[in-house]
Amino acid sequence: MIDYLIGVDGGGTGTRVRLAAAAPDRTAMTELAQGSGGPSGLGLGIALAWASIEDAIDQAFARAGIERPNEERMAIGLGLAGVHNKLWAQEFTAANPGYAALVLETDAFTTLMGAHGGKPGAIVAIGTGSVGEALLPDDSRREVGGWGFPAGDEASGAWIGLRAIGHIERVLDGRRPGSAFADAVIAACGGRRDAIQAWLGQANQTAYAGLAPLVLRHAGDAAARAILEEAGRDIADIAHALDPEGSLPLALCGGLGAALRPWLPAALAARASAPQGDSASGALCMIELYLTRHSAQHSA
Repeated sequence: MIDYLIGVDGGGTGTRVRLAAAAPDRTAMTELAQGSGGPSGLGLGIALAWASIEDAIDQAFARAGIERPNEERMAIGLGLAGVHNKLWAQEFTAANPGYAALVLETDAFTTLMGAHGGKPGAIVAIGTGSVGEALLPDDSRREVGGWGFPAGDEASGAWIGLRAIGHIERVLDGRRPGSAFADAVIAACGGRRDAIQAWLGQANQTAYAGLAPLVLRHAGDAAARAILEEAGRDIADIAHALDPEGSLPLALCGGLGAALRPWLPAALAARASAPQGDSASGALCMIELYLTRHSAQHSA
């Protein structure tokens, strides 16, 4: 008997959990509490991922004022970073501590599920990285982007930061005029040529993404504006590849989704909406749908 459903959103910086009580007839669920924990991206290790998830689940039950039951009374849906690596995904699933049902997907897919309540639609998720995903009316899926930084992740925070660095290199060389925007980025990276080169030698995707707020803050600057306009066009390209006819509802998700909305082409901005829910709510929806379909198959 499954009494509780758990939805998990896990990445390289943290884990978020939503806990719900399952309805006996599978008609609805009642969300009870949320919890959070450390990183659970699979690239950081399977044992660490499970430990972070378990900590977040413990916290959710504590906040709900419920003694945590045995795993066989729970079903869990997870959207985790790193699931594209099939070996990691298999190792993670094999380490299931005993949940009665487990569904593992990419965090992009659970973001999609949360954005549209499990119904057909499309998302462009823009944070440190970027990816587009669509669920079509026939239940087939389409993914665009998500190739990773620096080769892909167009319009993402890391992509924006990389272009900001390219601009200040030209400013410091005298190939472009200086500005308050350039001064702000230069200062953020050390202030001098040798310090900036040292910064570049150590910078990762997260460090580049840390420069994106400076670009947004100086959007009145011609160079910053050009970066943001290019980001808007790239988002439009992802959205068009996902849904060429523009027939699906589209949500902009991720930490930079709302901030970049003003830089979308007008036609796309007019139909883009905020997501209904987050990735953890999408994971909860995903496990609920799985149990409903599984129950229907067994009763048929």
